[in-house]
Amino acid sequence: MLREHYPVDKLFEEVLGYVPNLSPELEKIDSYLDDEKLYRLIKKDLSQRRPKTTQTGRNSTPVDVILRMLVVKRLYGYSYEETERQVSDSLRLRQFCRVYLNAVPDDTTLIRWANLIQPKTLEKFNERITQLAIERKVTSGRKMRTDGTVVESNIRPPSDGRLLSDSVRVLARTVARGKTILKTVGKKVLEEFEDFTQTAKGLSRKIGETLRSKKKEAQEAGRQQYEKLMEMTGQTIDWAVQTQKQLQKQSQGSAKRLVETFNHFIPLARQVIQQTTRRILKGEQVPAQEKIVSIFEEHTDIIVRGKEAKPVEYGHKLWLNEVEGGIVSHYHILEGNPSEEKQWKPSLKAHIKTFQHAPVQASADRGLSSDPNEKLAHDLGVRYVVIPKRGYRSKARLQHEHKAWFTKGRHWHAGVEGRISVLKRAHGLGRCLNHGKTGFQCWVGWGVIAGNLAVLGRT
Repeated sequence: MLREHYPVDKLFEEVLGYVPNLSPELEKIDSYLDDEKLYRLIKKDLSQRRPKTTQTGRNSTPVDVILRMLVVKRLYGYSYEETERQVSDSLRLRQFCRVYLNAVPDDTTLIRWANLIQPKTLEKFNERITQLAIERKVTSGRKMRTDGTVVESNIRPPSDGRLLSDSVRVLARTVARGKTILKTVGKKVLEEFEDFTQTAKGLSRKIGETLRSKKKEAQEAGRQQYEKLMEMTGQTIDWAVQTQKQLQKQSQGSAKRLVETFNHFIPLARQVIQQTTRRILKGEQVPAQEKIVSIFEEHTDIIVRGKEAKPVEYGHKLWLNEVEGGIVSHYHILEGNPSEEKQWKPSLKAHIKTFQHAPVQASADRGLSSDPNEKLAHDLGVRYVVIPKRGYRSKARLQHEHKAWFTKGRHWHAGVEGRISVLKRAHGLGRCLNHGKTGFQCWVGWGVIAGNLAVLGRT
């Protein structure tokens, strides 16, 4: 049965003669997490695993414990294993997580529960935290600054050779597992199957070495190596399709899981061959939205922002609204690489929805500068619009941007870069370590929540 809490344990005091006092920061965060609405949001998702678990069954890890351990994980940047260990070894963290002297859930249990919490739930969770910040006078939403950054997927820098090699590796491994299952049930298996994994890996590496030379002979040799690697990949796909057809006739759960794996990776491998053919053999410029940069994190976008250190990034754009008090009141993961200028309107609309009024002052970088954007802000009720104009500025515009309130607004806006930096360094928004698109969305959600709770803990 999905329990809500462990009974309050007095053994710390009665047996150890010690009452662990939480740090001032944790004590404040603890008071926020006591909110019933936050608790109900998480409980609703956790109960979806087995709907009847709220009334019957063996006692599970309490909802309160799961929530607080997941907060600790992202608050301090722990892995799941480190979270288990740190909570086990600390009386203060045991107290904060409401574990007391009970057994601390292990990392696999925590992962299983965490995977049930949905991205939309985390968005609502952050909205509720923002409302609590309003209620406690931490912020009133009078000032808003909006900006974007990139959260990277956990992938290696992509290349066509590496993608082909990865396709061979994952499909060959799945074919081998399929053959083992089919043998156990006495079914005919692919006798001609050859595992090209090591050959493909070596050839991929050789392609990289060959193409470092700009000589015509090297380019032609690289082209021939690509053709050979694509042939291997195509043959592996054929074997995968044959194995998949045989496994579809089996009823075992293991066979069904392998079929699902084939369903996922075969189309991706075919896409990799297609884009390599277009790029390498036909010399086409494949548009970014048609490219795949990882067969494991296929949702990853190619983000070109013109930064000198990182001209190209692989992940997703994240757009943030921050208000006075250091609270990220709204976040949104963007699809593809859309224009920043188009983020102004949804940012203002989100702010108004949260605070029930427009900000007195709203600011953004010059990438959002346009006359329609400034007019929109004023029409919605924003008094001070702080967006430096791009390109040529008239004398009147220069005078406008040199006004004291504009200059002060620009200085305040610069602080959003610091907030983004903290979210990346302290709360994991530099690189997502979860798998899949849903995992990516949850990773971002927990990072923003942890960042807000850390701010509230210090306020």
